[in-house]
Amino acid sequence: MSPSITVVGLGSGDENQLTLGAWKTLQSADPLYVRTDRHPVIDYVTRNGVKVHPFDSLYEANDSFESVYEAIVDELLRLARNSSSGIVYAVPGHPMVAESTTRLLRERCPQEGVALTVTGGESFLDQAFSRFGFDPIEGFSLFDATALPASGAAVDPRMHALIAQVYDAHTASDAKLFLMSVYPDDYEVTVGHELGLAGRETIVTVPLYELDRLDGYGNLSLIWVPRTDAEAVRNRSFERLREIVDILRSPDGCPWDREQTHASIRKNLIEETYEVLETIDDDDPEAMCEELGDLLLQIMLHSQMEAETGAFDVWDVIAGLNEKLIRRHPHVFGDLGADDADEALRNWNAMKAEEKKRRGIDPQQQSALAGVPRDLPGLMKAYKLQKKAAQVGFDWERIEEVYAKVEEELAELKEAPEDQRLEELGDLLFAVVNLSRFLRIDPEEAIASTNGKFVRRFGYIESQLRLKGQKLDQTGLQEMEFLWQEAKKLSKNAGS
Repeated sequence: MSPSITVVGLGSGDENQLTLGAWKTLQSADPLYVRTDRHPVIDYVTRNGVKVHPFDSLYEANDSFESVYEAIVDELLRLARNSSSGIVYAVPGHPMVAESTTRLLRERCPQEGVALTVTGGESFLDQAFSRFGFDPIEGFSLFDATALPASGAAVDPRMHALIAQVYDAHTASDAKLFLMSVYPDDYEVTVGHELGLAGRETIVTVPLYELDRLDGYGNLSLIWVPRTDAEAVRNRSFERLREIVDILRSPDGCPWDREQTHASIRKNLIEETYEVLETIDDDDPEAMCEELGDLLLQIMLHSQMEAETGAFDVWDVIAGLNEKLIRRHPHVFGDLGADDADEALRNWNAMKAEEKKRRGIDPQQQSALAGVPRDLPGLMKAYKLQKKAAQVGFDWERIEEVYAKVEEELAELKEAPEDQRLEELGDLLFAVVNLSRFLRIDPEEAIASTNGKFVRRFGYIESQLRLKGQKLDQTGLQEMEFLWQEAKKLSKNAGS
């Protein structure tokens, strides 16, 4: 007889939830192997003369749940191969609901020539639906408290959420943090302990922030998060943002949004980017949060315009980005190593070159200046062009040569006829950018700092004139220069 394993569900409560077929299978076992004897049915089984062999000792001998489950499956397969009549293995609830050992058995039994039979039992979901009182047809998500996704973004608040295997206060705390990225701290959630067990069942509703302060968590505990259409909750989801942008662009949406094209809002993308940069310079997290939202809106609008043509949608944008991040970080998601930032950057650039080859682009045939965006601001573009040229050896050797070049270009500008001044001024600015590169100073940051300094000092002039009851157009240059120098002294004393 070929080796075999029968997996049977013990149900979610006491013996009254056992199916007749499950009970007959349990009675036939000799012995009955069980993942854990911490289940209300086990006492009933042993009282009726069934010998039980639990695997609870493996929980103590292993460092993680996954290694426990693998050890149990290894032992079950060994026992099955040595048995002449097959073995019976019992698990809490339904074998196909949140039961990792069943999943592992389904993967390995065919490979090892072991016949597998799965006999259902009432799952904790049956009790959850009846005791919490919600209809699963409304939609629900099921999560394992010991293996929650990295982000609550996996939760759709328009569907009920159930979190099972909340063994203790620690896993309850993990569940709380997971849910808090979607729901407000005071959102009411319900915890159920030992659902369906007469005299032992406990159901309590608490605000989310109190979730890990409750007592009584154990093997038969789960959390129910009721569905909601509340805007305050839905507005924290990416799907709601996509839906809003879709509505704005729809025939019944906003007339202004409907009329926009890639070209008409092109400048908005640039402006919103610079507004984000301003909040970074100001170290203003609250403003940064708002401005990043405005920048994200531009991405959503451009994506929605293409979705309307069938070219791509925002999900394609996200998929492409995810794939690129994984592909270009082989030292994180692959087998390559990177001990420092320079090595990580080399990996990134190597993958970029490989991607170009796959698209039929030979990096060796490209200009050394390729890859610098055409529409970058002038100083930034000059800086990047010079860095590209320097990488292939086209660069000054000493900073003294750069200072001389700046002086040379300044002299040429002074001597240039009017029709050549634009070109000569550009040459001077390009030389100054080269100097900033040698000084390891970003020219955009330098001019931004000077712009800010100018605004502050000019603002001082205006405020002082207002105190005197004067206006700018009523003030001579000499007085304004005096106030400018005063502002300069004050800023130096203040360190700015």
